[in-house]
Amino acid sequence: MIKTVIFSGMAAVALTAPAAIPLAINTDDVTLMLNVDDDGMLRQSYFGKRMADESYGPLDRGVEAFTTHGYTDQFEPALHINHADYNSSSVLKYVDHKVEEVKPGVTVTTINLADPVYNDAVSLVYTAYAPENVIACHSVITNNSKKDIELEKYASSMLSFYAPEYYLTEFSGDWGKEARMSSQPLRFGKKVIDTKLGARANAYVSPFFILSLDEPATETSGDVVLGTLAWTGNFRFNFEVDNQGLLRVISGINPYFSAYRLKKGESFVTPDFVFTYSKEGIGQASRNFHDWARNHKVKDGNGDRMTLLNNWEVTGTDFNDEKLIAMMHDAKELGVDMFLLDDGWFGNKYPRDNDLQGLGDWDIMEKKLPNGFAPIIEEGKKLGVKFGLWIEPEMVNPKSELYEKHPDWAVTIPNRDIYTKRHQLVLDLSNPEVQDYVFSIVDKLMTDWPDIAYFKWDCNSELTNVYSHYLGKDQENLYVDYVRGLYNVLDRIRDKYPDLPMMMCASGGGRCDFQGLEYFTEFWTSDDTDPVERIFIQYGMGQFMPSKVLCAHVARWNDDVKIKFRTNVAMMGKLGYDYNIHHLDEKELAYSKQAVKNYEKLKPAILDGDLYRLVSPYEGTHAVNQFMSKDGKLGAVFTFDIYPRWGENYYNVKFQGLDPSARYDIYEIDRFDAGDFKYGDYTGEYLMEVGLPILTGNRLHSRVYEIRKQ
Repeated sequence: MIKTVIFSGMAAVALTAPAAIPLAINTDDVTLMLNVDDDGMLRQSYFGKRMADESYGPLDRGVEAFTTHGYTDQFEPALHINHADYNSSSVLKYVDHKVEEVKPGVTVTTINLADPVYNDAVSLVYTAYAPENVIACHSVITNNSKKDIELEKYASSMLSFYAPEYYLTEFSGDWGKEARMSSQPLRFGKKVIDTKLGARANAYVSPFFILSLDEPATETSGDVVLGTLAWTGNFRFNFEVDNQGLLRVISGINPYFSAYRLKKGESFVTPDFVFTYSKEGIGQASRNFHDWARNHKVKDGNGDRMTLLNNWEVTGTDFNDEKLIAMMHDAKELGVDMFLLDDGWFGNKYPRDNDLQGLGDWDIMEKKLPNGFAPIIEEGKKLGVKFGLWIEPEMVNPKSELYEKHPDWAVTIPNRDIYTKRHQLVLDLSNPEVQDYVFSIVDKLMTDWPDIAYFKWDCNSELTNVYSHYLGKDQENLYVDYVRGLYNVLDRIRDKYPDLPMMMCASGGGRCDFQGLEYFTEFWTSDDTDPVERIFIQYGMGQFMPSKVLCAHVARWNDDVKIKFRTNVAMMGKLGYDYNIHHLDEKELAYSKQAVKNYEKLKPAILDGDLYRLVSPYEGTHAVNQFMSKDGKLGAVFTFDIYPRWGENYYNVKFQGLDPSARYDIYEIDRFDAGDFKYGDYTGEYLMEVGLPILTGNRLHSRVYEIRKQ
């Protein structure tokens, strides 16, 4: 029976019995309070702003922290185990717990639970990142019984909330329109966000959500939780409001066609569900995620990123030595760090002149590149430009030597016509032989060509024809074991080539998760390089992902947009070019070369600093983003007038994140036909309280303002 409800930020329902063992998961500003009741059950009694220790005393026992199927709970369970005797119920009782500080500011709390009848063990592992105010949670399920068990549902995390209203923001879309944000209230019943695509699982929906409590949060106000699953495969977020108004959020691998059999003594480790909380709106929660990602998750998260020139939209697959060497010179002229050779360089029996054939045969095409990569790499060394390469090692064309030799390595259903996406199939990474082959692709290229400085790792197809010729009777393991196989390959690459940067690509944003980014330095945000659409796509992805992982290229989509506008949009991420610079006139080329220099100067703010979204493109016809370096000395404000209406009123834009008592010089930089222009100097207080009139009525118009602290 519900006796009281605790409201403080986001507190869970509190019930009557007193807590026996309090277990506080603390960051600098956030507390998740768990406790073990006198019945041995683990419960959640509070989640919200961290308070003084004595303030938690009146908390009641709360609600069950990790519900199970088939016994007492009547709503969606976090765990469902089918036992050998056909009993599908579980009861989890507290066994013990331990708390370890694994490094300064990072504490791991492991809570061990077990079923007293079947001995199934479940460990809930919470990692608290104190300065970043981020918590990661996963579960470890161990079969301690004498016979096999089947995991039908196996969540990473369950969180409970109790508030008058709930508002959910999701990030859905499709190819070319990734991470479109939409919000809705949550009422009684379920809302599920999930994916069943397997290999490029995020093609239709990104693995993120924003949950606002009481009222819709803004950038600067409101109680808000941001959550994501660190898993490069099928995921599911289940939001369920019950008859008492309690919201349960269950996050983890999508159990769809993924019941997993565990033998005696085996354990199943779920991926991390990562979340943060803010009482100061979405902006602060985003900055929490950005700091956590750079400091703890993304490969080389605090390192530099290379600018690049890609040949794809210039040559497609129609190139030779001469064309590529010329583009090496273009990269030097532009001032970028690297030239990236995209698709079309491989295949001899089945030359990769289009996407119909050759995928899987990673030998250099002799008719295009008779001397291999040597002439291109050597020319790059003379110019000081590095060489990067596109690969798609998880895929195969049926018209390929690899498929002719190993048709059973592809995911295909027996006795069915083969369905292909982009004329290709997915290789079965649950198979260790296939894992060895995929690793060998990178290993051989790096052995033969050690000067390769970067890989763009693409993945253009979902998992269709869902059947593994390797797994036999355990077909429902495929979705999970595919991802685990991928990680096995990436672990081996990272171990042997720890400093090799790679881009995670999947026809754009089909992969955009934090576990993948443990192996990749960045990801291809979208194939859609229309700068107007990119403002929205990068705005959505940037709610969770720091700018330095968002690959953003200057390209030719949308002929209405001039070079400055498209460049300024790309400068808000990891800058690259898919552009024929010979299509630029003299002034456009001079501007582009200066823009690359400006970007290099602003990197400490854009790539490693704090992001403040001052004006949302979703709220009108403009967009403004501000970046500030961590030392507060350098900032950049990117201002876009997209399609303002005639006679529109323009209001000052107020800056954020400044020292009120300090003085700042504001310069308009990156001007198309002039040098830097000093806009004025102001106190931080003025800029944040009054702001500046930096919006205009000019369509598809952009400006960049540099902030210099005096």
